[in-house]
Amino acid sequence: MNENILTLAGVHTHIGAYHILHGVDLQVPRGQLTLLLGRNGAGKTTTLRTIMGLWRASAGRIEFNGRDITAMATPQISQLNVAYVPENMGIFADLTVKENMLLAARWARNIGQIDEARLQWIFSLFPAVEKFWNHPAGKLSGGQKQMLAVSRAIIEPRELLIVDEPSKGLAPAIINNMIEAFAQLKASGVTILLVEQNINFAKRLGDTVAVMDNGRIVHSGSMREMAENEELQHSLLGLAI
Repeated sequence: MNENILTLAGVHTHIGAYHILHGVDLQVPRGQLTLLLGRNGAGKTTTLRTIMGLWRASAGRIEFNGRDITAMATPQISQLNVAYVPENMGIFADLTVKENMLLAARWARNIGQIDEARLQWIFSLFPAVEKFWNHPAGKLSGGQKQMLAVSRAIIEPRELLIVDEPSKGLAPAIINNMIEAFAQLKASGVTILLVEQNINFAKRLGDTVAVMDNGRIVHSGSMREMAENEELQHSLLGLAI
């Protein structure tokens, strides 16, 4: 089995008249948490959306588990046990937390058909999901909505979880809870690709890191190496971790 669960080779993406990705080469090792870092506007979100088929690559190749998914539609990609949590979380505000979770459980027609052990595991990761089970999702706080968004993504077993800025706008206590949840997810065998601006979040969780600039990957390596090298941090990100 290939050690990389996801590979992008020379991927270009155009959005209308704009050329956003300029030949992205990215490898996501199986069973690890890979951080995608970079300044605002570097192309990180476009990379995630292109992987998921929400925007179509105009050139290059995307492989998941050795299978070419470059031209696949988003529903087809999700059926390969890939889940995506966008930056805006994408929850249904007028539905309850329970109804949001049921919608995400594709093969369940009612809540009783959801794997009870898995549901209890999710409750242990994100207690707020259980606490507000019958509340409208739109009434949750920002942190609670983020917990719900991740919970929906993992209501069924996933091989790859792709998350765009999970700690954005969250209080430190909730960020710590999110870090622990992702650590448990990784320990359970889920491969995670994460876009994150919170450097402490990245340093505590990341195994490997790729840095984007102007629509390209300009550095890839271990998170530990980057965390210990201030000169590298300044040259790539303009800051020190």
